[in-house]
Amino acid sequence: MAIAKEQVRMNEQDPSVRIKNFDEVPFGYTLEQAVSESSRCLQCKTAKCVLGCPVAIDIPAFIRALKNGNLYEAAEIINRNNLFPAITGRVCPQEDQCEKDCTTKKLGDPVGIGKLERFVGDWIIEQRAKGNFPIPEIKERRDEKVAIIGSGPAGLACAADLARLGYQVYVFEGFHELGGVLTYGIPEFRLPKSIVKEEIKVLEKMGVKFFVDFPIGKSLTIQDLFNDGFKAVFIGSGAGFPKFPGIPGENLGGIYSANEYLTRVNLMKAYKFPEYDTPIKRGKRVAVIGGGNVAMDAVRTALRMGAEEAMIIYRRTREEMPAREEEIRHAEEEGIKFLYLTAPVRFVGDENGMVKQIECIKMELGEPDQDGRRKPIPVEGSNFFIDVDQVIIAIGTVPNPIISMTTPGLEVNKHGVIKVDENMMTSVRGVFAGGDIVTGAATVITAMGAGRKAAKSIHQYINGDL
Repeated sequence: MAIAKEQVRMNEQDPSVRIKNFDEVPFGYTLEQAVSESSRCLQCKTAKCVLGCPVAIDIPAFIRALKNGNLYEAAEIINRNNLFPAITGRVCPQEDQCEKDCTTKKLGDPVGIGKLERFVGDWIIEQRAKGNFPIPEIKERRDEKVAIIGSGPAGLACAADLARLGYQVYVFEGFHELGGVLTYGIPEFRLPKSIVKEEIKVLEKMGVKFFVDFPIGKSLTIQDLFNDGFKAVFIGSGAGFPKFPGIPGENLGGIYSANEYLTRVNLMKAYKFPEYDTPIKRGKRVAVIGGGNVAMDAVRTALRMGAEEAMIIYRRTREEMPAREEEIRHAEEEGIKFLYLTAPVRFVGDENGMVKQIECIKMELGEPDQDGRRKPIPVEGSNFFIDVDQVIIAIGTVPNPIISMTTPGLEVNKHGVIKVDENMMTSVRGVFAGGDIVTGAATVITAMGAGRKAAKSIHQYINGDL
């Protein structure tokens, strides 16, 4: 049978409708669509897709089961390595990971692995709600306690694997809701919070204990945890401190970091004010500085918050943008304006100290930098002004220093990220780390892979093998 060249497309909300709500944009596959897309998989003997998956899901096996209509088997296969497929199926950059080297690309589109994973993940949630799909098997319960700092992707993945091994797992979250960046950083229209809550419920049923409003480094130190009988600690607190461009006027009113803006809207439900008591400025002319997924999230959120014009200011071209192609496409469909080869040089305020303009300069691309991307160079004399009433800065993040400041001997580099060895152990014995606090801002699934690797090392360490 000939293999279809194109992926089965997911149906989506119409752009003119979705810009007025926070509902999820893609509707997901139907069973018929999922089976049709799974039939495109060539079932390669050397599965490059698995090599590209940070959590090493047996992708051909789960797709084969799905193709045969055995959803239960497909779900079991995924859950062996990933308890959060409804999340990762939505937010993983599959095009740069499992789908990147898919053999089917030689014929046309790669297999829609992420879309299939999302379909199975949603099926699991639906079946668990009916009592038709079990929680993972727990090995014999152990007495040893392990502390997880942060309930984001790295912490959740580490907690899941340690819980399967029978450890007493305690997760400490600084915010008042669980999920880390999954909850406060990714908008509802890209990752519904109900999905995050349902997948975290599985860990609770496995015996993982969660504590919110509990910032380690402030409420307790890592040494306090050891004094309380914990045998190991995993730091998965992410990189939540925003970077700013360091240009004049960035302290004017109406200028937000993307972290603050998205946290207030997503976690604190500012988009539902006054139902939720979290007001936030609703700009009419909003500019977002940056070109990554966080920038796309912020500008599309601003549009849904009522902006009459929302724009991206990015110093390179579309080809160099680090954001996912799907997110860029969705933003373009929604009418977001893109100012490429443009960089801000200062912000101009009004008599009340509120931002009213951005002075920008045109850029041109020079030779590649250390990351392999062509370096943007200012074009002399090309300055111009843009009228705005709100600016959101989305140019990256660094770790919060509270843990390193309160943990003697914990080594960090000049950017504040924690140094670890090949086993994910820090310079403090018994303390492990992974995710954005080690790599800097990265992807959800990369952080989960780090959490799983750390869990394996923690198990070896507690057993005296490390």
